Amino acid sequence: MTASSEIYSHEFHPTILRAYDIRGIIGNTLTEEDAFAIGALFTNCLDGSLKKVAVGRDGRLSSPALSKALIDGLIAGGAHVIDIGLGPTPQLYFADRILECDGAIQITGSHNPKDYNGFKMVKTHLSFYGDDIEKLGQMGRAGVTLTHDGSYQEHSVFDDYIAKLTDGLAHDERPLIWDTGNGAAGPAVAALIEKLEGTHHLLFAEVDGNFPNHHPDPVDPHTLGFLRDARDEMNADCGLGFDGDGDRLGVIDAKGRQVPGDLLTAFLALEYLQRNPGAEILFDVKSSQTAMAIVRQAGGVASLWKTGHSHMKSRMVETGCELAGEMSGHIFIKDGYYGFDDALYVAVRLLQTMHRTGQTITDFMDNLPQSYASPECRVPCDDERKFADMTALAEAAMRQFSDRDVIVIDGVRVMDETGWWLIRASNTEAALVVRAEGVDETALATKIDELQSLLSQQSISWDGPDA
Repeated sequence: MTASSEIYSHEFHPTILRAYDIRGIIGNTLTEEDAFAIGALFTNCLDGSLKKVAVGRDGRLSSPALSKALIDGLIAGGAHVIDIGLGPTPQLYFADRILECDGAIQITGSHNPKDYNGFKMVKTHLSFYGDDIEKLGQMGRAGVTLTHDGSYQEHSVFDDYIAKLTDGLAHDERPLIWDTGNGAAGPAVAALIEKLEGTHHLLFAEVDGNFPNHHPDPVDPHTLGFLRDARDEMNADCGLGFDGDGDRLGVIDAKGRQVPGDLLTAFLALEYLQRNPGAEILFDVKSSQTAMAIVRQAGGVASLWKTGHSHMKSRMVETGCELAGEMSGHIFIKDGYYGFDDALYVAVRLLQTMHRTGQTITDFMDNLPQSYASPECRVPCDDERKFADMTALAEAAMRQFSDRDVIVIDGVRVMDETGWWLIRASNTEAALVVRAEGVDETALATKIDELQSLLSQQSISWDGPDA
C-alpha cells in the first residue's frame, strides 16, 4: 500500500441494490455516503491502471450532491473521472463510447418520484447489473483498498451527441409535440428540434427536479393527457414524451391513441426487416402477441426475453440482435446506432421510418387487428416478499398448466391459442406486474380469472384491471 491508502468498507440498505441499477429514497435508504461507496467500490471492479470513468447526472434536486460524493469515491478508488455534467442517461452512454471509457455512471432516479434517486452503471460498454451489483454489496462488506490517487476533469459531449442524433436525418415537415416533463432530456430535445424542419411544440423543457407539471413517466395516462391536449391544439401528427432521464419514449398518434412500446418496436421493425429479412426482433415478456405477429408476418423472428433495460441490452449482445423493445418504452437500436436505450434517437428513428415508408404511426395503428388486452397493472407486494411469492407462483403455474404453455424466463407467462397472461415481480417498485391478452373479450376475461385465481393461492388480492 502507498502512504495514503486505506481499507474502506460500507454497508448498503438492503432495498437499494436492485436488479438493473441502484435506487432508493434520498435521506432514507440512499445517502451521499452510499454514493461515495459506489464510486470507491466500482473503481475496484475495473481492470487496468488508468480506470477512466464518465459521470453524468439528471436534473433531480439531489443529483448534484450525489454526483460530487460519487466522484469523490471514484477518485479515492483511483479512477480518472470525466464529468460530463447534466444530461439524459443516453448522453452518458454516448460519452462512454466516444471517450473510450472503462466505465460510466449516471446519477438518476429515472421515472420515480422526486424523492428517489439512483445510479445506472456501465462497465466495458456493457450494463453493470444483477450479479455485478450484488458483488458490489459484498465488496462493501468485505472492504476494499482506497489509494486516493485518482484525477478529475470536466468534458462536455453535448454538441457531439446532438450531431450524432441528427447524422443523416431525413428532413420531414410533420408537426410534432415533444414533452420532456422538466426532465434531464429537455435541453437536448430543444437542441435536436432546432435541426428539424416542420412545426414543433416543446412542453416543459426547463429542467426542474420538483417536476412541477407532471410525473416524469411518458406512459402514465396523466402525462399523456398533456400531449393529447397539445396535439389537439396543433393538429400534430404525433406526440413524443420522455421520462426523467431520457431513455424511455412514450408516443401518441394523430388520433390521441397511446402507442405501447411493443407496438412501436414492431412499427420500427417493418422498415428494418425490409433491409434485413429474417432478422431477429427482441421483445420483453410483457409484450403482446399482436406485436410479435406483426414481426413474423413481415418475415422476422420475434423472440421474448426478460424485462429490464440491462437484461435486454445483454441479450442483444449475446444474440447479435439489432432491434429490441419493451412495453415500458425502452427501445434499443443497434442498426446504425449503439444499441443502448436512447429515447431521443428512437424519436428520430420514428420520424425516419415514417418518412422512408410513407406510412405514419397513425396509419399503422389504424391497420392493427382488434386488441383485447389489459393495461399493465401493478399489484402491491412488499419488496421483502415479492420474489419469494414469484417463486411460489411459478411452481403453482407449472403444476396447473402444460409445460409447453408456460414461460418462466422472467416471472410466469402462460399462453395458449386463446391468449396469454403474465405475472412478474417489479424490479423497481414494491409490486407484482400483471397483464393479459385474449383473442376476444371472453378470452380476456378468462385470462384475468386465471390470474386472480393463481394470485389468491399466495393470498394476494387483485381486483382486476378496472379497479
